[in-house]
Amino acid sequence: MSDAGNNPATAAAIQASVAYVEGRWGPPDSLAIPLSDRGLLLADGLFETLLLENGEPLLLQAHLARWRQGAALLGLPMPPDAQTVEPLISEAIRRSGIHTGALRLNWTRGSSGRGLDLPESGPAGSQPRFWLQLSAITPCFDPINVVISASEQRLAGSVLSRCKTFGYGSAIQARREARSRGAEDALLPSSGGGLCCGTAANLLVRRRDSWLTPPLASGCLPGILRGQALAMGLAQEAPLELTDLQSWWKDGDGACLLINSLGCRPIRELEGWSLPAAEGEGLWRRLIQP
Repeated sequence: MSDAGNNPATAAAIQASVAYVEGRWGPPDSLAIPLSDRGLLLADGLFETLLLENGEPLLLQAHLARWRQGAALLGLPMPPDAQTVEPLISEAIRRSGIHTGALRLNWTRGSSGRGLDLPESGPAGSQPRFWLQLSAITPCFDPINVVISASEQRLAGSVLSRCKTFGYGSAIQARREARSRGAEDALLPSSGGGLCCGTAANLLVRRRDSWLTPPLASGCLPGILRGQALAMGLAQEAPLELTDLQSWWKDGDGACLLINSLGCRPIRELEGWSLPAAEGEGLWRRLIQP
């Protein structure tokens, strides 16, 4: 397979995205992983998506820490550490010319035979697999119309809800449902009751001068910026019910944001209700570059 990007100084070397897997570099569509990889077959893997801005991977240590925590919860080998990842990020920037973009780090249990049983580990057994992809994007702060999914929910008691796994089928279906109903995204209810999160972002609701976010017990992903907001004292955990939000909206309060490492989207309409205006970029920038 050709090693793309050997001369990044030329305009032709500038790519929309670049990827790395097992010593090979190139455009993502030109690289491959084995068809036996459990990440492909069973979504048996973890990933992290972080923002690269001005050539700097933002909150990298926090993302790597969540990656490792997820691996421990799922019984995966420990993923690469900063000493391994940082030189590859620098090389991805050099090859692609991308200085502002989305960096995705992928880690799977590796290849195995068919079925759910875990493969043997160790030198003679299955080896975990790592790859990364850097794509050019800019953070998004556009307002958004949202519905509450009628078919999908987050599982409050599942260990998978606490990890950023490859398994995004439920989120995809909720997004499809939202589009069919004339909205752009959906909130997922918690199996334990109340609202949980968006399909790919945490929910923040402003109540008077405080930001509230559903507790981890709801099944929401422990988002990096969510964690930043809690650690900095800018938000607190609280159960959120639609009826509570509707009461706050009647009083002109209760602005809502969907926030993740790639942007912050104010919710302007939820289930036909017009929401109070919220400016999320200032909060997001405070959290992404503390």
